[in-house]
Amino acid sequence: MIAKLKQFMHSRRQAQSPEDKAHQLNLAAATLLLEVVYADEDFCESEIQLLPGMLVNTINISLAEAEELIEEATKVRGNATSLFEFTAEINQQFSLEEKQQLLLSMWRLAYADGELSQYEDQIIRRCADLLYLKHSELIQMRNIAMNDQ
Repeated sequence: MIAKLKQFMHSRRQAQSPEDKAHQLNLAAATLLLEVVYADEDFCESEIQLLPGMLVNTINISLAEAEELIEEATKVRGNATSLFEFTAEINQQFSLEEKQQLLLSMWRLAYADGELSQYEDQIIRRCADLLYLKHSELIQMRNIAMNDQ
């Protein structure tokens, strides 16, 4: 059963066009950033306003594309069962530098309202682990984000 599921998922990935794969990757990154925004259940306007710009800078898309992606990520996020489905996609496609940039964007979003909640911290740390980033990289990106404030 598991072998059949793996085979199905592998064939599904190969059947996607390059545009579909890029969109899925961008959607995964957007969803992770959105997780930080929703982590503390305190919808801070500064975080919400910062999100489209973070997507533009992190995954090199236009502002209009970022806003569409946020809408779609909001829907996908509600149906997600874990962060793994998003981080797995990113692990396959992102370089180390791109993963670090994504993590830095997550920290910047978390600090946008001037304070870091324990839930934001927890989401970011869990994502860093799932992205196979070292603890020192996690701390380095956090310090950069803190100094940007």
